[in-house]
Amino acid sequence: MPGQPFEESYTFPMLSIAPSLQPALDPGFLPAALWNRAYLALVDRDPAARPLAITLDRCDGSISRFESRVFSSAHPAAVLNLRYVERLLKFLLWQKGGCDVLVAGADEVTAQLAKIYSETGERHFDHGFMGDTVYRRPFRIRAAKLADLPLALTSGLPVGRHLDGCRIGFDIGGSERKVVALIDGEVVFSEEVAWNPYFQKDPAYHIERVHASLQRAAAHLPRVDAIGGSAAGVYVKNEVRIASLFRGVAPELFEQHIRRMFFTLRDRWGGVPFEVANDGEVAALAGSMSLNENAVLGVSMGTSMAGGYVRPGGDITPWLNELAFAPVDYNPAAPRDEWSGDAGCGVQYFSQQGVVRYARGAGFAFTSDQTVPDQLFAVQQAFAAGDGRARSVYETVGTCFGYALGHYADFYDFNHLLLLGGTTSGEGGAIILDRATAVLQADFPVLAARLRLHMPDEKSKRHGQAIAAASLPALR
Repeated sequence: MPGQPFEESYTFPMLSIAPSLQPALDPGFLPAALWNRAYLALVDRDPAARPLAITLDRCDGSISRFESRVFSSAHPAAVLNLRYVERLLKFLLWQKGGCDVLVAGADEVTAQLAKIYSETGERHFDHGFMGDTVYRRPFRIRAAKLADLPLALTSGLPVGRHLDGCRIGFDIGGSERKVVALIDGEVVFSEEVAWNPYFQKDPAYHIERVHASLQRAAAHLPRVDAIGGSAAGVYVKNEVRIASLFRGVAPELFEQHIRRMFFTLRDRWGGVPFEVANDGEVAALAGSMSLNENAVLGVSMGTSMAGGYVRPGGDITPWLNELAFAPVDYNPAAPRDEWSGDAGCGVQYFSQQGVVRYARGAGFAFTSDQTVPDQLFAVQQAFAAGDGRARSVYETVGTCFGYALGHYADFYDFNHLLLLGGTTSGEGGAIILDRATAVLQADFPVLAARLRLHMPDEKSKRHGQAIAAASLPALR
């Protein structure tokens, strides 16, 4: 597996890391936030420590910048610099995106990063994704001087919050399609339909089923003024750049039919305003709208994991916020995600597959004909029946999530957390938030004092994203 030699070569005897709460079903979980805290505490004791800065250029006029510190090259713990900066860059790439990376302050680390994030390196998936797939530019990492680094430049995107007129909103995930019809903000129809988009080879499977959901919603409206959508994946100006929903479609058919499928659908509906956004961004927007607050981080634990962010000013960003691929566990033996092959990323903890993974560890036995949604449902049923194994699953997810929130707070300015997604349905979601709160109070008391954790009611949880999606387009 690419990445294994680099990752397994790292042990951390110099760092003192002691989580106050251990996830029962994941005793090896090594919280990224605590690892970074211990590393930076050691750096602070190095009188020759060096400033470090990373900029990520998205090649669209927007630039992100992150500043930190690393050991001097002669320090006995300097071997940890690469691990710290590599995991930092990995998080930044999937949080903010970028195809042109400049690193200043540690040229020897930059040279190693360029090899790791190369076409033949351990992070070849990230190299291809951030280059040709998303930004359609060559991906590169270069050393620079601190004085020559550009300043951050990111404009907000004031989208959504439009509820006037007759609208349709849809939310498509890996196991369900949800659609709502609204008249001036009032829901007049909602529907949830099971489907199985993964590994479907025919583009028509996806296009026609989404279209059928729109038709059923339109039957409850006198007219259709606008359509908004929420979908897992990366979308740039309504184009599908990449999404696990369409992984079964051959590349040439993806280019012909899927990449601009939402333009195809817009044309079928007479060219009405039609906007599609990543489901994480819509989750955050839904939270901001329902709470009437800004500075909201939205996390959706569904078939995969999605993240979205509403800034303190009320706008969203052009960032990726793909927290599914952002690392939260620094244990080199952590589980690997099926796409990138990287270890310890959020999708393996905060999604259907995360729940199922822990359920197997708790002693659940699933049959070969049970899909992942079926397995999740079995765990939910067991929890409702008082099965202690199921409770330990949700407690483990919640404990890991608490430490993930401590990590996210180093990268996001947020005061509210909204938790969504089918994985959190039922009482299991409350257990996740309870355990996360306990972690914050124990190991992140300053964050715990300001952060408010929210979960919508069951109806909003299941359809809130579709409603927020309906608000994306403005009427002409």
